[in-house]
Amino acid sequence: MNFHALSVNIHFVTGVIALTTFWIAALAPKGSRPHIWSGRIYLVAMLGIILTGIPLVAGFAANGNTVGAAFLGFLLALVGWTCWCAWRAIRDRRHPERYAGPVYWFMTWLVLTGGAGVATLGIVKGAALLVVFGSVGVLAGFDALRIRRRARASRQWWLKEHYGAMIGNGVATHIAFMSIGLRSMLPGVDGRLLNYVAWFGPLVVALAAGWWLNRRYFPRGATVSDRIAT
Repeated sequence: MNFHALSVNIHFVTGVIALTTFWIAALAPKGSRPHIWSGRIYLVAMLGIILTGIPLVAGFAANGNTVGAAFLGFLLALVGWTCWCAWRAIRDRRHPERYAGPVYWFMTWLVLTGGAGVATLGIVKGAALLVVFGSVGVLAGFDALRIRRRARASRQWWLKEHYGAMIGNGVATHIAFMSIGLRSMLPGVDGRLLNYVAWFGPLVVALAAGWWLNRRYFPRGATVSDRIAT
């Protein structure tokens, strides 16, 4: 088995672990042992996905598929950023200045500029997928620039950072499995349609989940003291 094949196999196994532990963490009571430990295992699995994804990017580039290499490279950077934010938001919840340190700003600008590049590439190539996900990176990056204002507004700033990052991670995890699984489950359906469902379906669900969680934990019109007491 060559290195590329080994990377693909490890990538798949860690993906299965990530999908399983994501839902254990999502369904377990927040702050419980199952939630904490499954969340930790999930982030370790995602690290494995990122590391094994790097050879895949190199493989795309070596085969002359620069668009595929650029898009996958951007996705790995995006997932790395959301994993880092999900982890550090919990660890630094009492120290927002530590959270918004050099690593945070480096990764934020990497995703923002990378998203802009991918969106531009999508416009040039006429690829809606690249435009949409590149734009997601740009919007998420600009939103991340307001971290200091969010931290001043509520002591629960870390909660929004954590669940927002985990929603982003969930999008990546489900896209990966739906891209493979839907083709196997629905072989008679147009492949291009399945591709759009696999990529945009989790994104739409994530936007709805983010809206619901924001309404629950950060209702509009609540004062700073209200948010702290939530």
